[in-house]
Amino acid sequence: MLLDPHRSSHRWLLCAALAGLILASLSAALTLGSVALDAQAFWQALSGQGGGLEATVVLELRLPRALSAFVTGGLLALAGALMQVLLRNPLADPYVLGVSGGAAVAALLAIMAGAGSVWLPAGAFAGALLSMLLVFGLAHGRGGWTTSRLLLTGVVLASGWSAVISFLLAIGPEQTLRSMLFWLMGDLSEARWPGAAAVALIFGLLVAMVLARSLNLLARGEIEAGMLGVAVGKLRVALFFLASLLTATAVTLAGSVGFVGLVVPHLLRLLIGGDHRLLLPASVAVGGSFLVLADTLARTVAAPQQLPVGVLSAFIGVPLFLYLLRRSGVRA
Repeated sequence: MLLDPHRSSHRWLLCAALAGLILASLSAALTLGSVALDAQAFWQALSGQGGGLEATVVLELRLPRALSAFVTGGLLALAGALMQVLLRNPLADPYVLGVSGGAAVAALLAIMAGAGSVWLPAGAFAGALLSMLLVFGLAHGRGGWTTSRLLLTGVVLASGWSAVISFLLAIGPEQTLRSMLFWLMGDLSEARWPGAAAVALIFGLLVAMVLARSLNLLARGEIEAGMLGVAVGKLRVALFFLASLLTATAVTLAGSVGFVGLVVPHLLRLLIGGDHRLLLPASVAVGGSFLVLADTLARTVAAPQQLPVGVLSAFIGVPLFLYLLRRSGVRA
């Protein structure tokens, strides 16, 4: 049943549901694991009243990882929502323009060179920015760039990065191969406090909310949006750079995590409609909660062994995506 975004009661209900989802996912991430905590031990560790193993597990291990998962999921879902408007395709993915490919190549080179944990995210972010600039520069022809030209350029560049990644995996030393594969599949085992990434998420959401009305008009069509006063060219450039920067930040934080930016915005469009004033913050909340729950499963389903979070997000995202495709086909 679709919620009517114009009714204030439905908006408050949606806000309450999203807040409950965030709290439930974070609570599950902090209490579940190889060391299970009951409600009393969890609260004592979180409030600083407890000590020993429980406080270390909650405050130093699980909380930074849970927050990193939430920020990563929020970044990818927000980037996906913006990319779907930019490309006018409800099934567009934040990785479709090859940003993650450039980040992956730079990250794999850093791992092969034995760079420390500080240089790995820096290299990944630099690779993502390079890929973003290449896509924008190559797609800008004599008459400016169009959506189809941008998409084709991104797909071709992503294929090129994929070939480079395969080459690096083939020639990489065996002692670094596991780390390289885990990074490519999405990994939060080395997650730290996501301060800079959280700032990027808040900034990106604020900018996107400022553009929300223009996004609603752009979703109707470029001609109609232009007639209603939207600077379509400038808006598309802003969306491209904002979505790319959000994706680059997410890839830097957790590697390549698929299906979050693809499934979450599309699912929310089916549930709450296409009003971006609601869709954008809802995407952040649901995308972050989704990845927190997926990461919780990743470190508990085969404990003490930990799985890459990208594997669990794919296991959940693939059947959900197929269901959405079938539902969209029935509606069409």
